[in-house]
Amino acid sequence: METFYDRVGGEAWFVALIGHFYERVELDPLLRPLYPEDLAEPRRHLAAFLVQRFGGPQTYEATRGHPRLRRRHAPFAISQRERDAWISHMTAALEAAGLAPNDLGSMVEYFEEAAGMLVNQ
Repeated sequence: METFYDRVGGEAWFVALIGHFYERVELDPLLRPLYPEDLAEPRRHLAAFLVQRFGGPQTYEATRGHPRLRRRHAPFAISQRERDAWISHMTAALEAAGLAPNDLGSMVEYFEEAAGMLVNQ
């Protein structure tokens, strides 16, 4: 059975997506302070997580353990404003990625649900 990972061309697609996303985060005065100065590690982690989540190799879990998204994000103050800014940047990156409408809708839905779980303020 073909996975989303296979359909979009594998890891390179996810790395490019995350590149577009972090280009926007770097310029966002609300979100940028939540990240370390060097964004290389967050880029790698998010790309590996998404690769695994959407049918690719299980590298994220092999190197970082279970995702435990809530626990990993608990130290950061995430309100609806941060969630909405994050979703805005991810949606823009997804729209630039040239997905088919059904895939775009599914991805946005996934990210909206996941980001909503991380709101802790």
